[in-house]
Amino acid sequence: MNNMVGFNWLPAKDGDSRAYELMKRHYTFHPYADGRRQNQSNRNRKLIVGPGEKMVLLTVDCNALFIWRKFIDKSGNIGVNCAVFHNESELLSSELIQEAEQIAWQRWPGERLYTYVNASKIKSVNPGYCFKMAGWHVSGNTKNGLIIMEKLPKGE
Repeated sequence: MNNMVGFNWLPAKDGDSRAYELMKRHYTFHPYADGRRQNQSNRNRKLIVGPGEKMVLLTVDCNALFIWRKFIDKSGNIGVNCAVFHNESELLSSELIQEAEQIAWQRWPGERLYTYVNASKIKSVNPGYCFKMAGWHVSGNTKNGLIIMEKLPKGE
C-alpha cells in the first residue's frame, strides 16, 4: 500500500492510538467489563478490528476513521465489510466513503462492499444517509434489525 492511499486517507495499523481514540466515540465500541482495555500490561488493549483481513484508514488530520474487514460473516453476507466509519472532520462523509471504496477495490477488486447500520444508535432520521449519498443501497435487514447497505463495483 502506498504511503498516501487516497487524497484524504492514510493507512494505519490496528491498535493505532489515534484510531483507538476515534473508535471510542463510535457507537459500536466495546469497553469490556473485565477492564482489559485499561490494563497497561495488555499490549492488545487498543486493538479495534476483529479477525480476518483488515484495512484501517485515518484522515490526514486524524479526525475520521474507516475500517474495512474481509472475514467469514456469520450473517451470511459476502464481500468486504465497512466495520466502522466515524467522521468528526469537516469533510463531507459521502466523499470520504467514496474515496475509501476506491481504496478497498484496489485491494479487493470486484468485491461487494457492505455495512450494517443500527438505526436505534444514531441521531439521523435517515439512517445510512451518508452512505446513500455515496451511492450505497439498502439491501435488507439482519435478524437483529440492523439495516444492511451495499455497494457493488461498477458493471455488477
